[in-house]
Amino acid sequence: MSSLLKKVQQLSDKILVNNAWRQKECFNLIPSETTPSILVKMCEISDPSGRYAEHKSMKGKEVYFYQGIDAIKEIEDQAEEELKRYFNCENVELRPISGQMANEVVFKAMVRFINRGRPQGQPRRKMRLVMNNDLNLGGHLSSQPFGALFNYVRENPETGKEHVINFPVDKDNPYKPDPEKLEELLNEHKPELMVFGKSMFIYPEPVAQLSRLVQDWDPPPVIMFDMAHVLGLYGAFQSPLEEGAHVVTGSTHKTFFGPQRGLVAGNFPKGSPLRKLWIDIKGRAFPGSTSNHHLGTLVGLLMSAFEMNEFKEEYREKVRTNAKNFARSLKDKGIQVEGDESDGFTETHQVLIRINQYGNGMDIARRLEENNIVTNYQALPDDETFLEPSGIRMGVQEMTRFGMEEKDFDVLSGYIADVVIHNKRVKDEVKKFRNHFLKMRYCLEPEKAVPLAAQIFRSLFHDPDFEETFAKNFKSQE
Repeated sequence: MSSLLKKVQQLSDKILVNNAWRQKECFNLIPSETTPSILVKMCEISDPSGRYAEHKSMKGKEVYFYQGIDAIKEIEDQAEEELKRYFNCENVELRPISGQMANEVVFKAMVRFINRGRPQGQPRRKMRLVMNNDLNLGGHLSSQPFGALFNYVRENPETGKEHVINFPVDKDNPYKPDPEKLEELLNEHKPELMVFGKSMFIYPEPVAQLSRLVQDWDPPPVIMFDMAHVLGLYGAFQSPLEEGAHVVTGSTHKTFFGPQRGLVAGNFPKGSPLRKLWIDIKGRAFPGSTSNHHLGTLVGLLMSAFEMNEFKEEYREKVRTNAKNFARSLKDKGIQVEGDESDGFTETHQVLIRINQYGNGMDIARRLEENNIVTNYQALPDDETFLEPSGIRMGVQEMTRFGMEEKDFDVLSGYIADVVIHNKRVKDEVKKFRNHFLKMRYCLEPEKAVPLAAQIFRSLFHDPDFEETFAKNFKSQE
């Protein structure tokens, strides 16, 4: 036990140091992360985290294959309803455990769907043609042939590569689409699936325009929007399902308030020509891609959906306002900001800066981290390789939730300029500044949340000695 205690103590010390640094001493500006509320975290470690609740639609009835999961079933049903309310949609599938898995579920379902009604003995194993965003222009890896799209699209006999074409971009601004070229490409290639969404994401996608262009196609193509980065901005940044998209996917832990999971949402009413696609999506979610779908984070997702539906209007507008002001402040302090200045540089939570005149993006990102400003390096559209990135990608969502306003991002932009341009050491000042932003917003107040969180935590103890020890320690911490 002495050996075990030593190992446990060493790991505990590392956890405590990392928690203090990430939560209290540095500014997290990575656009694909957020800190869940204390109640969401407690949900994640509650009893369902060790349970199974496999289920499948069979002969019009949802059949569960485990006992003891009535509460879990109720939670999953409630989470579906909360997210239907969030998206204002009819269908939600929550079993994917990541945004990338959600995309793969749809790709698998597409292959199954295009085989419905085929002549017997003539299966199609892959989609004929897919349209997506170029990885070098901000497209996410999950919709690339080497990512989740792997092995689900045919090879182009002329090139020997997967038959994928990219959405065209404006020649003067590679972060914006080219509407005229889009129409030309659609008419020429007739893709079966179009996948919107990016990881370097500052402007809206042309969903409504594309929907109009393909509305008379027979059979209808499927329009998909991977909203992983902007799921928490749904309705303020874009509303793809209202604009003509059939399917929305995403991860629930970037701009959304949730734990790390994925989802698929859409409108597939009975009688719709794509109704059977939804049936295939559900079948590829289970048993196609998951067995246990991480029930602890499912409970956390429901809690985060409560928070998001309560605070979404205020939160998402504040995020976008902060991003625009952050970009403007960085520009004013001498840093080159990507995007169109007349549009405020960004319409999402992301801010992109070009820093190659001061060094390699990897080195600049490390230098910022050493000064308690956590970002990630980013290859920009004109970079030849990801190994020599010219950019830094930042997001304001997490620090907005910790209470930062426009004026605060102006101060932070000054510290960033000091590090990037002047190679100054500002770690102590940054650490001190972070002390002003430790209270999380857009969730229950601490006086209401902490007693509930403590109750959940205490309920996990089945050994009376643990419960007694916890009670004593909790009392001393107060």
